[in-house]
Amino acid sequence: MQRQIAIVEDEATIRHNYEDALRRYGYHVNGYSERHTALEAFQRRLPELVIIDVGLGEDVEGGFELCRELRALSRSLPIIFLTARDSDFDVISGLRLGADDYLTKDISLPHLVARVVALFRRIEALAGDRAEEKKLQRGELVLSVERMEVHWKGKQIPLTVTEFWIVHSLVRHPGHVRTRQQLMEDANVLVDDQTITSHVKRIRKKFHSSDADFDHLNTVYGAGYRWNPG
Repeated sequence: MQRQIAIVEDEATIRHNYEDALRRYGYHVNGYSERHTALEAFQRRLPELVIIDVGLGEDVEGGFELCRELRALSRSLPIIFLTARDSDFDVISGLRLGADDYLTKDISLPHLVARVVALFRRIEALAGDRAEEKKLQRGELVLSVERMEVHWKGKQIPLTVTEFWIVHSLVRHPGHVRTRQQLMEDANVLVDDQTITSHVKRIRKKFHSSDADFDHLNTVYGAGYRWNPG
């Protein structure tokens, strides 16, 4: 069965180039030029991955708003921003809203396809893990691979796909330092170190929102991160 991808991009030529490239790799692709049409379609049926531009015509923040709306529909849907806006503020904003990746339009089409393939491999790897490891428990933390949920002290922590995989990598090796590169490999995601740092900050903030005394996700400066089981 073909994987279902949606692209939300207001510039028709660019959108068609992305659509053609992904279709050549066997994906089923639907394109949308603006947020409202896309959201109406997504409310009827979610695709398996969404690629979004930040600026959608006169709706200069439309991509950010669409990402927020998609996260309300599904916390696990893979979302990639693909945009000309490359400021640190925009990148951080996109990741804080729950995107799994943030790319700029100078990326080559083969590189874009590689990032899409990496996200789908992550989903497939998760499905493969279900048979062998349905639940992990580390003290007050319970991680369900089958349901892709994390609970801390009985409360669910609303993690995105990328955040879930990072936590999964850390809690499988409690007390051991996981480098940013190892976290990327475990998550099957190709991002820079700063993006991993942003994801970890978001994860920590979500745990703190549930438990102000949470102190189990430690930064080991110059090395990486570890889950403190104590």
